[in-house]
Amino acid sequence: MEDLIALEQRLTRPSTKLIEDIKNIDGDIMLLGIGGKMGPSMGKLAAAAVKEAGINKRIIGVSRFSDAKARKELKEAGIETIACDLLNDEELSKLPEVKNVIYLAGHKFGTVGNEGFTWAMNTYLPGRVSEKFKNSNIVAFSSGNVLPFVPVTSGGVSEETTPEPIGEYAQSCLGRERIFEYFSKKNDTPLLIYRLNYAVDFRYGVIMEIAKSVLSGRPIDLRTENVNVIWQGDANEIAIRSLLHCTSPAKILNVTGPETLSTKWVAEEFARKFDKKPVYQYEAEGTALLNNAAECHKLFGYPQVTIKEIIDITAIWLTQGGEEFGKATHFQERGGKF
Repeated sequence: MEDLIALEQRLTRPSTKLIEDIKNIDGDIMLLGIGGKMGPSMGKLAAAAVKEAGINKRIIGVSRFSDAKARKELKEAGIETIACDLLNDEELSKLPEVKNVIYLAGHKFGTVGNEGFTWAMNTYLPGRVSEKFKNSNIVAFSSGNVLPFVPVTSGGVSEETTPEPIGEYAQSCLGRERIFEYFSKKNDTPLLIYRLNYAVDFRYGVIMEIAKSVLSGRPIDLRTENVNVIWQGDANEIAIRSLLHCTSPAKILNVTGPETLSTKWVAEEFARKFDKKPVYQYEAEGTALLNNAAECHKLFGYPQVTIKEIIDITAIWLTQGGEEFGKATHFQERGGKF
């Protein structure tokens, strides 16, 4: 396990390009909603890049911080932390003004039966944040779920494709984009809408879910047989560097890896490593939520961590009893119910 921890440190070390870009980002950086799956590692990456660059820049993490241990770890990494319920106007108004904001807040799992809260987090809150930080550069996280299912041979949809969200979660995500876009135009706020599809780590994500299914003999749903993924560390780096590409009107950016992955191929890769036979159910329907990230790769280059590396380290992590986040992506969901 110590070797894996060392490997993770290597894979999450700031690149030369990030170190150079963070020197060019004017002002401090605030991560709103740092307590989620990506926030802690993104904050630590930004803090490490600042240190490597030898510059003075505050990295500020904002969350409710129900987990005291997580907050302590962020502080130890050099991140200032502020406890705040973003839906509380009084608490939101007291946050310090900063030049750069990465907006990570949102609600997905448990949307069914709790639709009001989902819309409040995903659509109402962005308006409040936009007014509070109207003088900041904002990178606002969104989701490929706002886009239509497309043929798996299409190469994925581009940023110019008209959204067709299915279900209330995806609809509220499109609402988030539209609200941010409105205030970007109204206040001339530089904005980049960061459409992510799907970040993975060896603790969570599509690749881990397939690995667990193969190892346990659980059937793998082939109806959505193709996916896009990107290593979380690469996604984090792109988010930070995107602060240099915010514009008004807003720029939309698809963020994912270069492959249209077959879930069956991924399962067979794990089957060889685990000496198991995968179990499949249903037939492929020929369409999936697929993003074309050519613009992202033009701006930032291809991801540093390859899919083969992700599969290798996920297999080792899982068989050695590594911890998991335990949050499923539900990437097979085709009806928009999360």
